[in-house]
Amino acid sequence: MAARPCRGRLPRPVPVLQYPSGNELRQTGSPEEQQRDLLASFERLRERLGTEEYRADEEAEIMQRKNFAATGGFIAEDRPRALDLLGFSSQLIFNTFHNGRLHDFEHKGDVELAYAAARAHNRGMLEFCSVDPRLLPSCYVPLVDPVRAIQAASEALAQGAAALLVASGCPPAFSPSHRDLFGVWAQAEEAGIPIVFHVGGTGELISPNYFVNGLPVPHDFHGGDENFRSVDYMGIPVPPAQTLATLIFDGVLERFPRLRIGVIEQGAIWVPSWLRQMESAFEAFHRHEERLQALSLRPTDYVHRQVRFTPYPTEDVGWIVDQGGSDLVMFSSDYPHVEGGRKPVERFEASLGDAGEDVRRQFYVDNFLFLMGAAGAGLAA
Repeated sequence: MAARPCRGRLPRPVPVLQYPSGNELRQTGSPEEQQRDLLASFERLRERLGTEEYRADEEAEIMQRKNFAATGGFIAEDRPRALDLLGFSSQLIFNTFHNGRLHDFEHKGDVELAYAAARAHNRGMLEFCSVDPRLLPSCYVPLVDPVRAIQAASEALAQGAAALLVASGCPPAFSPSHRDLFGVWAQAEEAGIPIVFHVGGTGELISPNYFVNGLPVPHDFHGGDENFRSVDYMGIPVPPAQTLATLIFDGVLERFPRLRIGVIEQGAIWVPSWLRQMESAFEAFHRHEERLQALSLRPTDYVHRQVRFTPYPTEDVGWIVDQGGSDLVMFSSDYPHVEGGRKPVERFEASLGDAGEDVRRQFYVDNFLFLMGAAGAGLAA
């Protein structure tokens, strides 16, 4: 469910862009060799992806080719063809590499850089998605400076953002529930556009010392070092769970009842137990905290009313539905990324088991349309 927006050929000279170990480049050749000159590497790759040989196997290989080797992975004009081959009516598009960088810019103290980087990111996303209305761009809004955040949200919405992407962790100096950020949530609510979280925008998931265990550090599923493994996978739910709970307890979802929030590529297997934990917190502190007394709903009710989650294909969606409800989870292919697997539909179908057609329609269609609001209003069912 992501794409690196790189529609046109970039002019030279530009600063050399390096990635820690070139994970995303492994399907297109030697990362080390490609990183010597990324622009030249992508120009060669663009030529290769346009050959008859590549196109001949395109349909059969549509879920086998990943990252920049995939159809439409970075060539915008090819992405609609990928949707046709996959059978998708639309796709919410995220960046490939830059959530971590956008988060870091926001937390390093250079506010000008944080918002300049966000504007550049958003221009790229909007340009990439401009080739087809089925491509729905997510535009980043740094929350580090509330005044600038409100301006950034306004600018992104005016330019055509289908979703406002914010870090799922805490801003550097205050809570995401701070009153000064109400202008961001109000604009999203009024526009009928969701706020979305995405994996990678939280900084370190866990302390790196967890890997200091006297054993070799295993490679991630790309074969490199910068993506998550089993141990830090366990930390993925922590930032969105804490941020969502804070927004609920501090009354943000109470104040903005039509605001919709999507938790994307951060899993959903944790959601049922998290709902129970919030209910337990509500019971424990309701008598003593005025903010909880001011809520008109139980914590779980806000989630059902306003929040949707995308499970990983390895998670048991049938169990999540049984424990938490069929209105909470929605399909995600994560195309063209490795994390989405080669057979996400088959995996989800297996875990849905004997669930009825109404549950399946919610999972594959209705919950996404609900989340996307105005941006999804014109999409084919």
